[in-house]
Amino acid sequence: MPIRRARSIVCYWHDGAFVVENFRTRITVSLDPVAAELLNELGDWTEPEKVAARFPDFDPESVRQSLADLEESGLIVRQGQSAAEHDEVVGTSWPEWNMSARYLHTMTKNAPYTEDTPELREELAAQGGRPALFKSYPDADVVLLPRIPRPIGASFEEVLYRRRTHRAFADEDVPLVDFATLLSSVFGPAQFIDADAYGSLMQRTSASGGARQEIEAYVLVRRVEALAPGIYHYNGLIHGLEFLGDCPPWQDVAQLSVNQRGIEDAAFAIVLTSLVERMRSKYRTARTYRIMLMDAGHLAQTFAMVTTALGLGPFQTAAFADTDVEDLLGIDGVDETALYLLSAGVPADPQQDGTNGLKTPAGLAAFRRSRIAH
Repeated sequence: MPIRRARSIVCYWHDGAFVVENFRTRITVSLDPVAAELLNELGDWTEPEKVAARFPDFDPESVRQSLADLEESGLIVRQGQSAAEHDEVVGTSWPEWNMSARYLHTMTKNAPYTEDTPELREELAAQGGRPALFKSYPDADVVLLPRIPRPIGASFEEVLYRRRTHRAFADEDVPLVDFATLLSSVFGPAQFIDADAYGSLMQRTSASGGARQEIEAYVLVRRVEALAPGIYHYNGLIHGLEFLGDCPPWQDVAQLSVNQRGIEDAAFAIVLTSLVERMRSKYRTARTYRIMLMDAGHLAQTFAMVTTALGLGPFQTAAFADTDVEDLLGIDGVDETALYLLSAGVPADPQQDGTNGLKTPAGLAAFRRSRIAH
């Protein structure tokens, strides 16, 4: 029966060995050069005897045994078997997203759950499970923000249904008190909890996996009352902005996000980054990467809601040049990495309620062009 190499495999070097990993089966093996050459010959369905004939310098029985070993390791599948059908689906789905998406998706599924017992907390804490609650730039100049919040009187229902993504903003300053209220409401501490061996942990107004609060906020200021344009880090401990440097021309900032109007016209932008060690110190599986993305989304949604309640317009995008943004902030993109880009400003026309004249309510013609149900 014909065989071929699995579609769901990736190869890399690790500790001096050539490693082949099947992300469908979660089996990882190290291969010698000859075994790797065998896999190379199995891009399409082939009879084992024909494969053996391509290696005349080796005893055919030894080649067949090597093929059997590779099949047992899940690196080879056999035509007609259910494993081959599943491998085809896992290894070739989402072709537009290529192998990296398939690998990330599959390798972060079905992570083992470890009960968070006191014993485990003590063990993890002893291994360095207490990263600092706050990041700071002690040598930076600091702007302390107003601590009297601007009252937010809008009802939840009103904010929920008024929230829209804005792309057109008025050329005017955002009031400092609104700006300060936004930062403290979204990124500042709401309270601190006793987490046993972990000490105290911070809670914000958004959910955070394990209360790790790994997300940091960097602010690029263009038009905020009383604030000099620049690059700042928001320090929730002091409710202040730490000045990191001058902001490049705003058109260059917009280019970091492919000149999207929601950034180009905004009064300020906020980059959400993740301090990965805050998550790694407790959660030891690759699924944690998913949680970091979720946490950034939680904060972005709260940002949009609070911005709306303050009468400002929110914008958010994942379309930005990661490395260029990280270079601008002075972070390495590994231990701390950029995840999300937000912005806001005074809406160009509040009467348009976020649509900015770009959206038309759906009528009969639109629904005729739609596939409503599966």
